[in-house]
Amino acid sequence: MSEIVKILDTTLRDGEQSPGASMNTEEKIQIAKQLEKLRVDIIEAGFAAASPGDFEAIKRISEIIKDSTVCSLARALEKDIKAAGEAIKSANKKRIHTFIATSDIHMKYKLKMSPDEVVKRAVEAVKYAKEFTDDVQFSCEDAGRSDMSFLKEIIDETIKAGATTINIPDTVGYRFPHEMGEMIKELYEFIQNRATIAVHCHNDLGLATANSLYSVLNGARQIECTINGLGERAGNAALEEVVMAIKTRNDIFKDITTNINTKEIYPTSRLVATITGIEPQPNKAIVGKNAFAHESGIHQDGVLKHKQTYEIMRAEDIGLETNAIVLGKHSGRHAFKEKIKSLGFDLKEDELNKAFERFKVLADRKKEITDDDLRMIITSELTTVPQIYKLKKLQINDCSEGVPSAAVTIEYNGKDITDAGIGDGTIDAIFKTIDRISGFNGTLNDYKVKAVSKGKDALAKVVVKVVFDKNKPAVIGHGLSIDTMLASAKAYIGALNSYIFMKDILKTKRCQEEEEI
Repeated sequence: MSEIVKILDTTLRDGEQSPGASMNTEEKIQIAKQLEKLRVDIIEAGFAAASPGDFEAIKRISEIIKDSTVCSLARALEKDIKAAGEAIKSANKKRIHTFIATSDIHMKYKLKMSPDEVVKRAVEAVKYAKEFTDDVQFSCEDAGRSDMSFLKEIIDETIKAGATTINIPDTVGYRFPHEMGEMIKELYEFIQNRATIAVHCHNDLGLATANSLYSVLNGARQIECTINGLGERAGNAALEEVVMAIKTRNDIFKDITTNINTKEIYPTSRLVATITGIEPQPNKAIVGKNAFAHESGIHQDGVLKHKQTYEIMRAEDIGLETNAIVLGKHSGRHAFKEKIKSLGFDLKEDELNKAFERFKVLADRKKEITDDDLRMIITSELTTVPQIYKLKKLQINDCSEGVPSAAVTIEYNGKDITDAGIGDGTIDAIFKTIDRISGFNGTLNDYKVKAVSKGKDALAKVVVKVVFDKNKPAVIGHGLSIDTMLASAKAYIGALNSYIFMKDILKTKRCQEEEEI
Protein backbone atom coordinates (compact mmCIF):
# COMPACT_ATOMS: atom_id res chain seq x y z
CA MET A 1 0.00 0.00 0.00
CA SER A 2 1.30 3.44 -0.95
CA GLU A 3 1.60 6.16 1.68
CA ILE A 4 -0.37 9.30 0.83
CA VAL A 5 1.25 12.71 1.01
CA LYS A 6 -1.61 15.14 1.64
CA ILE A 7 -1.69 18.34 -0.37
CA LEU A 8 -2.86 21.50 1.37
CA ASP A 9 -3.42 24.19 -1.23
CA THR A 10 -3.13 27.73 0.10
CA THR A 11 -3.65 29.63 -3.16
CA LEU A 12 -6.73 31.32 -1.71
CA ARG A 13 -4.84 32.43 1.41
CA ASP A 14 -1.06 32.71 0.94
CA GLY A 15 -1.38 32.87 -2.85
CA GLU A 16 -3.71 35.84 -2.56
CA GLN A 17 -0.98 37.64 -0.62
CA SER A 18 1.01 37.95 -3.86
CA PRO A 19 1.05 41.70 -4.63
CA GLY A 20 -1.99 42.49 -6.76
CA ALA A 21 -3.51 38.99 -6.58
CA SER A 22 -6.60 39.85 -4.52
CA MET A 23 -9.77 38.03 -5.58
CA ASN A 24 -13.45 38.62 -4.98
CA THR A 25 -15.70 36.02 -3.39
CA GLU A 26 -17.09 34.63 -6.66
CA GLU A 27 -13.58 34.17 -8.05
CA LYS A 28 -12.45 32.39 -4.89
CA ILE A 29 -15.43 30.04 -5.09
CA GLN A 30 -14.62 29.17 -8.69
CA ILE A 31 -11.00 28.36 -7.79
CA ALA A 32 -12.12 26.32 -4.77
CA LYS A 33 -14.42 24.23 -6.97
CA GLN A 34 -11.55 23.61 -9.38
CA LEU A 35 -9.22 22.65 -6.52
CA GLU A 36 -11.79 20.07 -5.46
CA LYS A 37 -11.77 18.66 -9.02
CA LEU A 38 -7.98 18.56 -8.74
CA ARG A 39 -8.60 16.43 -5.63
CA VAL A 40 -6.67 18.66 -3.26
CA ASP A 41 -6.91 17.17 0.26
CA ILE A 42 -7.18 20.46 2.14
CA ILE A 43 -8.18 23.86 0.76
CA GLU A 44 -6.95 26.71 2.93
CA ALA A 45 -9.75 29.06 1.94
CA GLY A 46 -8.47 32.17 3.70
CA PHE A 47 -7.86 34.00 6.95
CA ALA A 48 -11.34 34.48 8.45
CA ALA A 49 -10.36 37.22 10.89
CA ALA A 50 -8.54 39.27 8.25
CA SER A 51 -11.68 40.93 6.87
CA PRO A 52 -15.46 40.43 6.50
CA GLY A 53 -14.75 39.65 2.83
CA ASP A 54 -12.40 36.82 3.75
CA PHE A 55 -14.89 35.50 6.30
CA GLU A 56 -17.69 35.52 3.73
CA ALA A 57 -15.57 33.74 1.11
CA ILE A 58 -14.59 30.95 3.55
CA LYS A 59 -18.19 30.60 4.69
CA ARG A 60 -19.49 30.30 1.10
CA ILE A 61 -16.74 27.84 0.14
CA SER A 62 -17.55 25.74 3.24
CA GLU A 63 -21.15 25.47 2.06
CA ILE A 64 -20.17 24.35 -1.45
CA ILE A 65 -17.13 22.06 -1.10
CA LYS A 66 -17.95 18.47 -0.12
CA ASP A 67 -14.89 16.28 -0.77
CA SER A 68 -11.92 18.44 0.25
CA THR A 69 -11.33 19.64 3.82
CA VAL A 70 -11.95 23.39 4.14
CA CYS A 71 -9.45 25.17 6.37
CA SER A 72 -9.15 28.67 7.79
CA LEU A 73 -5.97 30.23 9.12
CA ALA A 74 -6.01 31.86 12.56
CA ARG A 75 -3.40 33.49 14.73
CA ALA A 76 -3.10 32.08 18.23
CA LEU A 77 -5.76 34.54 19.37
CA GLU A 78 -9.24 33.74 20.62
CA LYS A 79 -10.96 36.21 18.26
CA ASP A 80 -9.15 34.75 15.24
CA ILE A 81 -9.98 31.18 16.17
CA LYS A 82 -13.62 32.04 16.85
CA ALA A 83 -13.91 33.70 13.41
CA ALA A 84 -12.28 30.67 11.78
CA GLY A 85 -14.60 28.27 13.60
CA GLU A 86 -17.71 30.19 12.58
CA ALA A 87 -16.56 30.55 8.97
CA ILE A 88 -15.99 26.80 8.46
CA LYS A 89 -19.00 25.75 10.55
CA SER A 90 -21.01 24.33 7.64
CA ALA A 91 -18.08 22.52 5.96
CA ASN A 92 -18.44 18.78 5.42
CA LYS A 93 -14.83 18.37 6.56
CA LYS A 94 -13.25 21.27 8.43
CA ARG A 95 -9.89 22.29 9.87
CA ILE A 96 -8.53 25.23 11.84
CA HIS A 97 -4.90 26.14 11.20
CA THR A 98 -3.52 28.20 14.07
CA PHE A 99 0.04 29.49 14.35
CA ILE A 100 2.54 31.49 16.35
CA ALA A 101 6.17 32.41 15.67
CA THR A 102 8.86 30.29 17.33
CA SER A 103 12.18 31.77 16.18
CA ASP A 104 14.18 33.95 18.55
CA ILE A 105 14.08 36.93 16.16
CA HIS A 106 10.30 36.77 15.81
CA MET A 107 9.62 36.22 19.52
CA LYS A 108 11.90 39.08 20.53
CA TYR A 109 11.10 41.73 17.94
CA LYS A 110 7.62 40.88 16.60
CA LEU A 111 5.78 39.17 19.44
CA LYS A 112 7.78 40.68 22.29
CA MET A 113 7.03 37.50 24.23
CA SER A 114 9.15 35.04 26.18
CA PRO A 115 9.40 31.40 24.99
CA ASP A 116 7.25 30.30 27.96
CA GLU A 117 4.56 32.81 27.00
CA VAL A 118 4.62 31.59 23.40
CA VAL A 119 4.15 27.96 24.49
CA LYS A 120 1.28 28.96 26.79
CA ARG A 121 -0.43 30.93 23.99
CA ALA A 122 0.00 28.06 21.52
CA VAL A 123 -1.50 25.49 23.89
CA GLU A 124 -4.48 27.74 24.67
CA ALA A 125 -5.04 28.31 20.96
CA VAL A 126 -5.07 24.61 20.11
CA LYS A 127 -7.41 23.80 22.99
CA TYR A 128 -9.83 26.53 21.95
CA ALA A 129 -9.70 25.46 18.29
CA LYS A 130 -10.66 21.93 19.37
CA GLU A 131 -14.01 23.33 20.50
CA PHE A 132 -14.85 23.95 16.83
CA THR A 133 -13.29 20.91 15.13
CA ASP A 134 -11.25 17.83 15.94
CA ASP A 135 -8.94 18.58 12.99
CA VAL A 136 -6.52 21.21 14.28
CA GLN A 137 -3.22 22.12 12.68
CA PHE A 138 -0.55 24.03 14.57
CA SER A 139 2.26 25.91 12.80
CA CYS A 140 5.60 27.01 14.22
CA GLU A 141 6.05 30.17 12.18
CA ASP A 142 9.66 30.67 11.06
CA ALA A 143 10.51 27.12 12.15
CA GLY A 144 13.37 27.20 9.66
CA ARG A 145 15.22 29.62 11.95
CA SER A 146 13.97 28.24 15.28
CA ASP A 147 15.95 26.46 17.99
CA MET A 148 15.37 22.71 17.75
CA SER A 149 14.99 22.12 21.49
CA PHE A 150 12.34 24.84 21.68
CA LEU A 151 10.58 23.43 18.62
CA LYS A 152 10.36 20.04 20.31
CA GLU A 153 8.99 21.61 23.48
CA ILE A 154 6.20 23.58 21.80
CA ILE A 155 5.35 20.72 19.44
CA ASP A 156 5.09 18.29 22.35
CA GLU A 157 2.77 20.60 24.28
CA THR A 158 0.50 21.39 21.32
CA ILE A 159 0.15 17.70 20.45
CA LYS A 160 -0.88 17.04 24.06
CA ALA A 161 -3.39 19.89 23.68
CA GLY A 162 -4.93 18.15 20.65
CA ALA A 163 -3.10 19.24 17.50
CA THR A 164 -3.36 16.53 14.84
CA THR A 165 -1.03 18.14 12.27
CA ILE A 166 2.22 19.94 13.06
CA ASN A 167 3.39 22.32 10.36
CA ILE A 168 7.07 23.22 9.98
CA PRO A 169 7.27 26.33 7.78
CA ASP A 170 10.44 27.62 6.20
CA THR A 171 8.73 31.00 6.36
CA VAL A 172 11.50 33.07 4.79
CA GLY A 173 12.88 30.43 2.41
CA TYR A 174 16.14 30.22 4.36
CA ARG A 175 16.86 26.50 4.56
CA PHE A 176 18.76 24.38 2.03
CA PRO A 177 17.25 21.00 1.07
CA HIS A 178 19.66 18.89 3.10
CA GLU A 179 19.08 21.13 6.16
CA MET A 180 15.32 20.87 5.76
CA GLY A 181 15.56 17.12 5.39
CA GLU A 182 17.71 16.76 8.52
CA MET A 183 15.33 18.93 10.56
CA ILE A 184 12.25 16.97 9.47
CA LYS A 185 14.00 13.66 10.11
CA GLU A 186 14.82 14.67 13.68
CA LEU A 187 11.29 15.94 14.30
CA TYR A 188 9.78 12.82 12.72
CA GLU A 189 11.75 10.63 15.14
CA PHE A 190 10.56 12.85 18.00
CA ILE A 191 6.87 13.05 17.00
CA GLN A 192 6.54 9.53 15.55
CA ASN A 193 2.87 8.65 15.08
CA ARG A 194 1.43 11.28 17.39
CA ALA A 195 0.71 13.77 14.59
CA THR A 196 1.22 14.33 10.86
CA ILE A 197 4.20 16.48 9.93
CA ALA A 198 3.52 19.17 7.31
CA VAL A 199 5.87 21.61 5.61
CA HIS A 200 5.26 25.05 4.17
CA CYS A 201 8.27 26.21 2.17
CA HIS A 202 8.81 29.65 0.68
CA ASN A 203 10.83 30.27 -2.45
CA ASP A 204 13.11 33.19 -1.52
CA LEU A 205 16.21 31.25 -2.65
CA GLY A 206 14.35 29.23 -5.30
CA LEU A 207 14.41 26.10 -3.10
CA ALA A 208 10.77 25.72 -2.03
CA THR A 209 10.02 22.67 -4.17
CA ALA A 210 13.33 20.97 -3.33
CA ASN A 211 12.85 21.66 0.39
CA SER A 212 9.32 20.22 0.28
CA LEU A 213 10.48 17.05 -1.50
CA TYR A 214 13.42 16.48 0.87
CA SER A 215 10.96 16.86 3.74
CA VAL A 216 8.74 14.12 2.30
CA LEU A 217 11.74 11.82 1.95
CA ASN A 218 12.40 12.35 5.65
CA GLY A 219 8.93 11.82 7.06
CA ALA A 220 6.66 14.77 6.18
CA ARG A 221 3.27 13.60 4.95
CA GLN A 222 1.65 16.92 4.08
CA ILE A 223 2.91 19.62 1.72
CA GLU A 224 1.49 23.15 1.74
CA CYS A 225 1.72 24.72 -1.70
CA THR A 226 0.02 26.99 -4.22
CA ILE A 227 -0.98 26.86 -7.86
CA ASN A 228 1.74 28.39 -10.07
CA GLY A 229 3.85 28.96 -6.93
CA LEU A 230 1.95 32.13 -5.96
CA GLY A 231 2.53 33.67 -2.54
CA GLU A 232 4.30 36.26 -0.43
CA ARG A 233 7.53 37.71 -1.88
CA ALA A 234 9.01 35.02 -4.17
CA GLY A 235 6.07 32.70 -3.56
CA ASN A 236 5.55 29.17 -2.23
CA ALA A 237 6.31 25.66 -3.34
CA ALA A 238 4.31 25.11 -6.54
CA LEU A 239 1.69 22.37 -6.31
CA GLU A 240 2.30 21.25 -9.88
CA GLU A 241 6.04 20.86 -9.24
CA VAL A 242 5.89 18.82 -6.03
CA VAL A 243 3.10 16.59 -7.32
CA MET A 244 4.70 15.85 -10.69
CA ALA A 245 8.12 15.31 -9.10
CA ILE A 246 6.64 12.64 -6.81
CA LYS A 247 4.76 11.07 -9.74
CA THR A 248 7.65 11.19 -12.22
CA ARG A 249 10.41 10.02 -9.86
CA ASN A 250 8.61 7.07 -8.30
CA ASP A 251 11.97 5.32 -8.26
CA ILE A 252 12.94 7.72 -5.45
CA PHE A 253 9.50 8.23 -3.88
CA LYS A 254 8.86 4.52 -3.56
CA ASP A 255 5.43 3.68 -2.13
CA ILE A 256 4.64 7.41 -1.81
CA THR A 257 1.92 9.11 -3.83
CA THR A 258 -0.67 11.91 -3.71
CA ASN A 259 -4.44 11.99 -4.27
CA ILE A 260 -4.10 14.67 -6.96
CA ASN A 261 -5.84 14.19 -10.30
CA THR A 262 -2.91 15.41 -12.38
CA LYS A 263 -5.05 15.87 -15.51
CA GLU A 264 -6.59 18.88 -13.78
CA ILE A 265 -3.22 20.59 -13.19
CA TYR A 266 -3.13 22.62 -16.39
CA PRO A 267 -6.80 23.71 -16.28
CA THR A 268 -6.30 24.80 -12.66
CA SER A 269 -3.14 26.72 -13.54
CA ARG A 270 -4.94 28.56 -16.34
CA LEU A 271 -7.91 29.39 -14.13
CA VAL A 272 -5.72 30.87 -11.40
CA ALA A 273 -3.61 32.83 -13.91
CA THR A 274 -6.76 34.20 -15.58
CA ILE A 275 -8.39 35.30 -12.33
CA THR A 276 -5.30 36.81 -10.66
CA GLY A 277 -3.82 38.26 -13.86
CA ILE A 278 -0.46 36.75 -12.87
CA GLU A 279 0.83 34.53 -15.67
CA PRO A 280 3.45 31.83 -15.00
CA GLN A 281 6.78 32.68 -16.62
CA PRO A 282 7.13 31.00 -20.06
CA ASN A 283 9.85 28.63 -18.83
CA LYS A 284 7.97 27.77 -15.61
CA ALA A 285 8.23 24.06 -14.84
CA ILE A 286 5.19 21.93 -15.70
CA VAL A 287 2.71 24.70 -16.63
CA GLY A 288 4.79 27.34 -18.46
CA LYS A 289 3.92 27.75 -22.14
CA ASN A 290 7.39 26.47 -23.08
CA ALA A 291 7.32 23.48 -20.72
CA PHE A 292 6.52 21.06 -23.57
CA ALA A 293 7.85 23.18 -26.46
CA HIS A 294 10.95 22.28 -28.47
CA GLU A 295 12.77 24.77 -30.71
CA SER A 296 16.17 23.17 -31.09
CA GLY A 297 16.40 21.06 -34.25
CA ILE A 298 18.14 18.28 -32.35
CA HIS A 299 15.38 18.25 -29.72
CA GLN A 300 12.63 18.35 -32.32
CA ASP A 301 14.17 15.44 -34.20
CA GLY A 302 14.49 13.40 -31.02
CA VAL A 303 10.92 14.10 -29.85
CA LEU A 304 9.48 13.21 -33.24
CA LYS A 305 11.29 9.88 -33.14
CA HIS A 306 10.48 9.14 -29.48
CA LYS A 307 8.97 11.63 -27.01
CA GLN A 308 10.95 10.35 -24.03
CA THR A 309 14.22 11.46 -25.61
CA TYR A 310 13.50 14.99 -24.36
CA GLU A 311 10.27 14.73 -22.35
CA ILE A 312 10.25 13.06 -18.93
CA MET A 313 6.49 13.64 -18.53
CA ARG A 314 3.55 13.34 -20.89
CA ALA A 315 1.72 16.58 -21.62
CA GLU A 316 -1.51 14.60 -21.39
CA ASP A 317 -0.78 13.79 -17.74
CA ILE A 318 -1.29 17.42 -16.71
CA GLY A 319 -4.37 17.96 -18.87
CA LEU A 320 -2.79 19.18 -22.12
CA GLU A 321 -4.77 16.83 -24.33
CA THR A 322 -5.30 17.26 -28.05
CA ASN A 323 -8.84 17.15 -29.35
CA ALA A 324 -10.00 16.69 -32.95
CA ILE A 325 -13.08 18.92 -32.55
CA VAL A 326 -12.42 22.38 -34.03
CA LEU A 327 -15.06 24.99 -33.26
CA GLY A 328 -16.14 27.78 -35.57
CA LYS A 329 -19.23 29.87 -36.33
CA HIS A 330 -21.07 26.87 -37.80
CA SER A 331 -20.55 24.72 -34.70
CA GLY A 332 -23.65 23.73 -32.81
CA ARG A 333 -24.49 23.73 -29.14
CA HIS A 334 -23.82 19.99 -28.75
CA ALA A 335 -20.29 20.26 -30.17
CA PHE A 336 -19.66 23.29 -27.95
CA LYS A 337 -20.90 21.41 -24.87
CA GLU A 338 -18.70 18.37 -25.61
CA LYS A 339 -15.66 20.56 -26.21
CA ILE A 340 -16.20 22.43 -22.94
CA LYS A 341 -16.56 19.12 -21.10
CA SER A 342 -13.27 17.88 -22.62
CA LEU A 343 -11.55 21.00 -21.26
CA GLY A 344 -12.65 20.06 -17.74
CA PHE A 345 -15.61 22.44 -17.25
CA ASP A 346 -18.91 21.25 -15.82
CA LEU A 347 -21.42 24.01 -16.46
CA LYS A 348 -24.97 24.46 -15.28
CA GLU A 349 -27.58 24.97 -18.00
CA ASP A 350 -27.77 28.76 -17.60
CA GLU A 351 -23.97 29.06 -17.50
CA LEU A 352 -23.70 26.94 -20.65
CA ASN A 353 -26.28 29.09 -22.44
CA LYS A 354 -24.49 32.33 -21.58
CA ALA A 355 -21.10 30.89 -22.56
CA PHE A 356 -22.53 29.62 -25.86
CA GLU A 357 -23.92 33.08 -26.64
CA ARG A 358 -20.49 34.63 -26.06
CA PHE A 359 -18.88 31.92 -28.17
CA LYS A 360 -21.23 32.65 -31.10
CA VAL A 361 -20.49 36.37 -30.92
CA LEU A 362 -16.77 35.64 -31.01
CA ALA A 363 -17.16 33.02 -33.77
CA ASP A 364 -18.73 35.63 -36.03
CA ARG A 365 -15.45 37.53 -35.89
CA LYS A 366 -12.93 34.67 -35.68
CA LYS A 367 -12.49 31.85 -38.17
CA GLU A 368 -11.31 29.30 -35.62
CA ILE A 369 -11.76 29.26 -31.85
CA THR A 370 -8.81 27.87 -29.86
CA ASP A 371 -8.91 25.99 -26.57
CA ASP A 372 -7.39 29.02 -24.83
CA ASP A 373 -10.15 31.22 -26.28
CA LEU A 374 -12.74 28.85 -24.83
CA ARG A 375 -11.04 28.65 -21.43
CA MET A 376 -11.03 32.43 -21.28
CA ILE A 377 -14.71 32.70 -22.27
CA ILE A 378 -15.81 30.15 -19.70
CA THR A 379 -13.62 31.50 -16.89
CA SER A 380 -14.80 35.02 -17.59
CA GLU A 381 -18.45 33.90 -17.48
CA LEU A 382 -18.10 31.86 -14.29
CA THR A 383 -16.24 34.49 -12.26
CA THR A 384 -18.37 37.50 -13.17
CA VAL A 385 -19.83 39.37 -10.20
CA PRO A 386 -23.32 40.90 -10.44
CA GLN A 387 -23.28 43.53 -13.21
CA ILE A 388 -24.41 46.71 -11.48
CA TYR A 389 -22.99 48.64 -14.42
CA LYS A 390 -23.04 47.06 -17.87
CA LEU A 391 -21.22 48.36 -20.94
CA LYS A 392 -23.59 48.82 -23.89
CA LYS A 393 -21.68 50.93 -26.42
CA LEU A 394 -18.20 52.38 -26.91
CA GLN A 395 -17.02 54.83 -29.54
CA ILE A 396 -13.50 56.23 -29.55
CA ASN A 397 -11.49 58.85 -31.41
CA ASP A 398 -7.79 58.08 -31.09
CA CYS A 399 -6.42 59.92 -34.12
CA SER A 400 -2.86 61.05 -33.55
CA GLU A 401 -3.53 64.69 -34.57
CA GLY A 402 -6.65 65.19 -32.47
CA VAL A 403 -7.52 64.98 -28.80
CA PRO A 404 -8.25 61.37 -27.70
CA SER A 405 -11.91 61.04 -26.78
CA ALA A 406 -14.45 58.37 -25.91
CA ALA A 407 -18.24 58.13 -25.94
CA VAL A 408 -19.59 55.49 -23.56
CA THR A 409 -23.07 54.11 -22.96
CA ILE A 410 -23.60 52.18 -19.72
CA GLU A 411 -26.74 50.47 -18.46
CA TYR A 412 -27.54 51.19 -14.80
CA ASN A 413 -30.78 50.27 -13.04
CA GLY A 414 -32.35 49.33 -16.39
CA LYS A 415 -31.56 52.71 -18.00
CA ASP A 416 -28.90 53.60 -20.56
CA ILE A 417 -26.64 56.52 -19.63
CA THR A 418 -24.39 58.06 -22.29
CA ASP A 419 -21.53 60.50 -21.83
CA ALA A 420 -18.32 61.47 -23.60
CA GLY A 421 -14.97 62.80 -22.49
CA ILE A 422 -11.35 63.42 -23.38
CA GLY A 423 -8.15 62.15 -21.82
CA ASP A 424 -4.38 62.00 -22.05
CA GLY A 425 -4.84 58.90 -24.20
CA THR A 426 -7.68 56.75 -25.47
CA ILE A 427 -7.64 54.45 -22.41
CA ASP A 428 -7.60 57.47 -20.08
CA ALA A 429 -10.55 58.99 -21.96
CA ILE A 430 -12.56 55.75 -21.65
CA PHE A 431 -11.86 55.36 -17.92
CA LYS A 432 -12.59 59.03 -17.12
CA THR A 433 -15.91 58.85 -18.96
CA ILE A 434 -16.89 55.71 -17.05
CA ASP A 435 -15.97 57.48 -13.80
CA ARG A 436 -18.19 60.43 -14.68
CA ILE A 437 -21.16 58.21 -15.53
CA SER A 438 -20.80 56.04 -12.41
CA GLY A 439 -19.83 58.76 -9.94
CA PHE A 440 -16.78 56.77 -8.80
CA ASN A 441 -13.19 57.91 -9.25
CA GLY A 442 -10.73 55.11 -9.87
CA THR A 443 -6.95 55.24 -9.91
CA LEU A 444 -5.35 52.80 -12.32
CA ASN A 445 -2.56 50.82 -10.61
CA ASP A 446 -1.81 48.28 -13.31
CA TYR A 447 -2.84 47.54 -16.89
CA LYS A 448 -1.98 44.39 -18.82
CA VAL A 449 -2.94 43.24 -22.30
CA LYS A 450 -2.38 39.70 -23.50
CA ALA A 451 -3.26 37.96 -26.76
CA VAL A 452 -5.12 34.80 -25.78
CA SER A 453 -4.31 33.11 -29.08
CA LYS A 454 -2.33 33.85 -32.26
CA GLY A 455 -3.25 35.81 -35.37
CA LYS A 456 -4.59 39.25 -36.22
CA ASP A 457 -8.02 38.21 -34.95
CA ALA A 458 -6.64 37.06 -31.59
CA LEU A 459 -8.82 37.54 -28.54
CA ALA A 460 -7.40 40.28 -26.29
CA LYS A 461 -7.44 39.73 -22.53
CA VAL A 462 -7.10 42.92 -20.50
CA VAL A 463 -6.48 42.91 -16.75
CA VAL A 464 -6.67 46.13 -14.74
CA LYS A 465 -6.01 46.81 -11.09
CA VAL A 466 -7.89 49.85 -9.85
CA VAL A 467 -8.12 51.67 -6.52
CA PHE A 468 -11.55 53.22 -5.87
CA ASP A 469 -10.88 53.88 -2.17
CA LYS A 470 -7.37 54.78 -1.00
CA ASN A 471 -8.07 52.98 2.29
CA LYS A 472 -8.90 49.72 0.47
CA PRO A 473 -6.71 47.45 -1.68
CA ALA A 474 -6.87 47.55 -5.47
CA VAL A 475 -9.52 45.43 -7.16
CA ILE A 476 -8.99 43.41 -10.33
CA GLY A 477 -11.12 43.65 -13.45
CA HIS A 478 -11.04 41.44 -16.53
CA GLY A 479 -12.08 42.28 -20.07
CA LEU A 480 -12.26 40.05 -23.13
CA SER A 481 -12.71 41.11 -26.75
CA ILE A 482 -11.03 41.08 -30.15
CA ASP A 483 -11.06 44.88 -29.80
CA THR A 484 -8.48 45.89 -27.16
CA MET A 485 -10.22 49.18 -26.34
CA LEU A 486 -13.51 47.38 -25.80
CA ALA A 487 -11.76 44.79 -23.60
CA SER A 488 -10.22 47.65 -21.60
CA ALA A 489 -13.60 49.27 -20.99
CA LYS A 490 -15.08 45.92 -19.92
CA ALA A 491 -12.13 45.33 -17.56
CA TYR A 492 -12.54 48.73 -15.89
CA ILE A 493 -16.30 48.26 -15.43
CA GLY A 494 -15.58 44.74 -14.14
CA ALA A 495 -13.29 46.19 -11.49
CA LEU A 496 -15.95 48.75 -10.56
CA ASN A 497 -18.63 46.06 -10.22
CA SER A 498 -16.27 43.92 -8.13
CA TYR A 499 -15.54 46.87 -5.82
CA ILE A 500 -19.25 47.61 -5.31
CA PHE A 501 -20.03 43.89 -4.83
CA MET A 502 -17.36 43.49 -2.14
CA LYS A 503 -18.34 46.79 -0.53
CA ASP A 504 -21.96 45.58 -0.24
CA ILE A 505 -20.78 42.33 1.37
CA LEU A 506 -18.80 44.28 3.99
CA LYS A 507 -21.76 46.60 4.62
CA THR A 508 -24.15 43.64 5.08
CA LYS A 509 -21.68 41.94 7.43
CA ARG A 510 -21.34 45.10 9.55
CA CYS A 511 -25.12 45.48 9.79
CA GLN A 512 -25.48 41.89 10.93
CA GLU A 513 -22.80 42.39 13.60
CA GLU A 514 -24.52 45.58 14.82
CA GLU A 515 -27.87 43.76 15.05
CA GLU A 516 -26.24 40.99 17.10
CA ILE A 517 -24.77 43.57 19.48
